[in-house]
Amino acid sequence: MAESPVTYLLNKLAQFVENELQLLTGTQEEALLVRGELERIRAFLRVADSLEESDDEVRVWVKQLRNTAYDMEDALDEFLLLLRHDHGVGFIGLISRMSCCIKNLKARYRLTSEIKRINSRVKDICNGHRRLRHKFSRAQQDPGSTGADNTWVDHRGNALLLDKTDLVGIEQPKNKLVRGLLDGSLVREVISVVGMGGLGKTTLVKQVYEDPAVKKQVYGRITLSRSLKIEELLKDMLDQIMRVIRRPVPPGAYTMNSLWLKTIIKDLLQRRRYLIILDDVWHINEWDAVKHAFPNNGNGSRVIITTRNADLASTSCKEFNGQLKNMEPLDPAQSWELFCRKTFQGNPCPSHLEEICEYILRKCEGLPLAIVAISGVLAAKDKRRIYEWELVRCSLRTEIDCNDKLKYLKRVLLLSFNDLPYYLKSCFLHLSLFPEGQRIKCGRLIRLWVAEGFVEKKEGKTLEDVAKDYFMELSNRSLIEVAAKRSDGRVKYCRIHDFLRDIITSKSTNQGFAEIAKEENHEWPDKVRRLSIQNTLHALQQNRSLSQLRSLYMFGMERSLVNTVLASDMKLLTVLDMQAAPLTRFPAQVGDWYHLRYLSFRFTEVSTLPSSIGKLQNLETLDLKQTNVTELPVEILKLQRLRHLLVYRYKNISYSSFKFGFRALRGIGALQSLQKLCYVEADDESSGSVMRELGMLTQLDRLAILKLRKEDGRNLCLSISKLTRLQAISVTSVDDDEFIDLKHLSSPPPFLERIYLRGRLKALPHWLPSLSSLMKLHLKGSRLKNDPLVSLQNLPNLVHLELLQVYEGSSLCFEAESFKKLKTLGLDYFDELRCVEVEKGAMPYLEKFIIQRCKLLEKLPSGFEYLKKLKVLKIFDMPDELVKKLVRGEQNDDFQKVAHVPQVYYGYWKDGGWDVQLIDRSVQTDQCREIRSVHVPSTSMSSTPYPPCWK
Repeated sequence: MAESPVTYLLNKLAQFVENELQLLTGTQEEALLVRGELERIRAFLRVADSLEESDDEVRVWVKQLRNTAYDMEDALDEFLLLLRHDHGVGFIGLISRMSCCIKNLKARYRLTSEIKRINSRVKDICNGHRRLRHKFSRAQQDPGSTGADNTWVDHRGNALLLDKTDLVGIEQPKNKLVRGLLDGSLVREVISVVGMGGLGKTTLVKQVYEDPAVKKQVYGRITLSRSLKIEELLKDMLDQIMRVIRRPVPPGAYTMNSLWLKTIIKDLLQRRRYLIILDDVWHINEWDAVKHAFPNNGNGSRVIITTRNADLASTSCKEFNGQLKNMEPLDPAQSWELFCRKTFQGNPCPSHLEEICEYILRKCEGLPLAIVAISGVLAAKDKRRIYEWELVRCSLRTEIDCNDKLKYLKRVLLLSFNDLPYYLKSCFLHLSLFPEGQRIKCGRLIRLWVAEGFVEKKEGKTLEDVAKDYFMELSNRSLIEVAAKRSDGRVKYCRIHDFLRDIITSKSTNQGFAEIAKEENHEWPDKVRRLSIQNTLHALQQNRSLSQLRSLYMFGMERSLVNTVLASDMKLLTVLDMQAAPLTRFPAQVGDWYHLRYLSFRFTEVSTLPSSIGKLQNLETLDLKQTNVTELPVEILKLQRLRHLLVYRYKNISYSSFKFGFRALRGIGALQSLQKLCYVEADDESSGSVMRELGMLTQLDRLAILKLRKEDGRNLCLSISKLTRLQAISVTSVDDDEFIDLKHLSSPPPFLERIYLRGRLKALPHWLPSLSSLMKLHLKGSRLKNDPLVSLQNLPNLVHLELLQVYEGSSLCFEAESFKKLKTLGLDYFDELRCVEVEKGAMPYLEKFIIQRCKLLEKLPSGFEYLKKLKVLKIFDMPDELVKKLVRGEQNDDFQKVAHVPQVYYGYWKDGGWDVQLIDRSVQTDQCREIRSVHVPSTSMSSTPYPPCWK
């Protein structure tokens, strides 16, 4: 993969020529020559990358080009480093000036010589490009001409030849699709089947196509596999239609353009009930090119699309009134059945192999193609020789790379990767740096992609906004799985399929993108670009140089190895992620790593920052969450490029949450690139001026304030009104009895989505009901005299409302037609609350309702039965009378009210943890409910001070 490093280098060369080469009169010409040569071959790089897997000559050429781009980037950055040191010497005294001049001359000579050498290498590479141009041209004209693609076509055809006896778990989704075809509206509809490669989309649709009921009722059934040329696909469609109606193809049809072909097809289908299957559609433009050939003729016609692209699936369904079918992996029982059927010819798994087989099956994660492929490898093993089976278990990644029986699996999974643009390839390969099985926090990933330089600028968007678009595109292409979402719909965690991870880990290593060190005898190349060290004590015994290292990630390392790694020469490092590393102090040498853009000591014991932090002029992210840092040195104000400053920790005890931030820093308004600032403690004498300075941080989208005094409320409001990009704000008063004064905010930020207020309020802020973008609202300790629901009930996009000790009245009423989008509601610690009423039509989409510590509330809300969408009810530390009615199953009003709720949790805080019980009606038993109990210690809780099932 050369397109990404070459493009990154071209951008860097452009900046360098503009900003630095004015100091180097003999070097500008050489740099421009390198830039010109690289720009000439850039147009062919995507084709070269696609041929890399199948052509050894191209692979060598791409590797040479990639390494040359890396070396050029290193030369530029080393020069900048030398130049910085020269400026740092100063010009006091003759000796200092002479020393500076000598160093500058050395740096100039070194850079000029290095660029000349690289220019020579680039010319040789360009000569190689001329030798390979015929391959690139042929691949551009006919992308299906390579051997790899031909093999792919042959194997895809096999999915259409499978017998029913080879299939597991397909009957239920097939029947559902058949019903959608035959029993739905007479209007033309699209059914989109979407999911990652290998899930069996083609197999499922083939079974639908062959169903006797479909054959009987649908006159014209046409199935089309993906063609890279739209005209070819349309001609194939026309051929099949003419065969169905038993008429010859119209004269001259094969020479017509796509518009005429679509016109003929539309006319032929106009009076018929047709079924068109478009198999393996990848891009929106492919669908756009053919969709107008399908008439809406009122005959109950259907178009079925199989795709890996969720955006395409959703768009086509919206356009044609359709239904979207997310292809699910096999469940554990189905996976085991398929595995045994293929591995042991339908016989049970021998008991001495069960543990090995279960491990391998877990790696497959319900992916039918993976299960069948790995079964083909195991079926040839001697069942008596456990060692052979254990060898496969321990070397699955090697097997995928080398075993011919698994090459097709690798190819299928790599198709989605090969289809990516270069910037998404880098982002996706980056996921290989995280340990197997680890859920990856989305916010962390976004910040890392920006720091790594993968994200390109787009007008009107921050780099983080663009990175989020990248993430969604990878998700829409079924490459990234969403592992958990927040209550407002934002992605919290993601992951990738284990086999896909193994494949990109191998690709990462082979292409010089990254090294993953987790084995004792791991062999490194001479130069390492990115390094992930995972749970190993032997990673650095080879004494390899890390002088070219750009990114370092550490997972599960011991203290001695951490110190060894940090003692290495890593002067070009841009990313240092040491989350949860065994660190007690800030490493002194880090202050000399001028190129650092991302620095994370999250979940370490670091307690202070040295003044040398001010030397990290390129730093964009400083992540000190869950460290012991409470004060920042004044030198932090020199970091003009800092975008994310996260300095806070929390501690939970029972229902109480204690947050600690960093002392307010006068002059913080100088950090005008800041987007996230969490958490500023505003309880000292300088806090008033600091609150005023916050208005200078106009790029902020998230702001968190602790220990706010009432008298600083006006200054804070003045600042907030200037933060037009703000999306989330958290404000906590200096103590529980202090009022938060936000009435002076006349013009709230227009895109405010999340508000967290902890402290007393005389009244809800007057501007709160006007926030049309607000999705999440947490109020704690407000102790209002008036019912807050009146002001909040018409917020048009509110999906999560959490109220803790907010109201001192005895009754609450959720009026009809109120809270139209609310999905999560929490009521906690309402001392005087005796009655809650839910009117018909209120909260029509509520899915989760949490009630706790309302000691006088002895009945569930009246009208509870109107909450038809409710999936989860959680009741904690509530009166025994209420709980007994729900648990005993008595035929009382409260029991009947929750009869439609699949899951009901209840429990109490006891012995330093939560005693939680679950009534689960989603489990099918004789009584249609199952009761389970568990004790969860407080140490296992998340950052939210609520029972473990609150979220």
